[in-house]
Amino acid sequence: MPRRPRAIVANHCYHILNRANRRAEVFHEPADYHAFVALMMKAQQHDELPILAACLMPNHFHLVVRPARATSISRWIHWLCTTHVNHYHAKYGTSGRLWQGPYKACLVQTDLYLLTVMRYVERNALTARLVGRAEDWQWGSLRWRGNAWAPMSLTKPPIDLPTCWPEFVNQPQTAAELAAIRECIDRQKPFGDPEWVIEMAKTS
Repeated sequence: MPRRPRAIVANHCYHILNRANRRAEVFHEPADYHAFVALMMKAQQHDELPILAACLMPNHFHLVVRPARATSISRWIHWLCTTHVNHYHAKYGTSGRLWQGPYKACLVQTDLYLLTVMRYVERNALTARLVGRAEDWQWGSLRWRGNAWAPMSLTKPPIDLPTCWPEFVNQPQTAAELAAIRECIDRQKPFGDPEWVIEMAKTS
């Protein structure tokens, strides 16, 4: 049985994942990615959600966020995905469920664990072998970071990124890191050191 999502805690960092229904492709061409990013920007006008990192993939998307209010994530994702479904069906003449279901959210400790998750998100297209370097993926925040032409602005993380961040992102993560991140997002459990995880469990 899937674990119930923990209560969202304001001003803490979260790794968000949402997949397409049956893992089908939802972004078929560049215009689809452009349209989704445009909707992300409009969603910020409805309920601003500080975004630290992002990556849109053919059949899912990742975000790392730091909500100022406990309700921001659910309201923001609901508006984004509902509006996107309507646009998608209008464009492709389809109907029915497009996204798999409720998004998944994993609370992340604000230290090296946060850097590990941001690195995972920003190298997602590289891990999937869609590009040769992570910053080559047009639909990820590593490419957007620090560029004036970026399609949307990013919020500065509460921990400084290494000066060699792009090179660090391009280095492979260990099997243990990947397994831990994927387990936490799948089970929606906190990602951090054991003592912190126990302490955060008391607040949820």
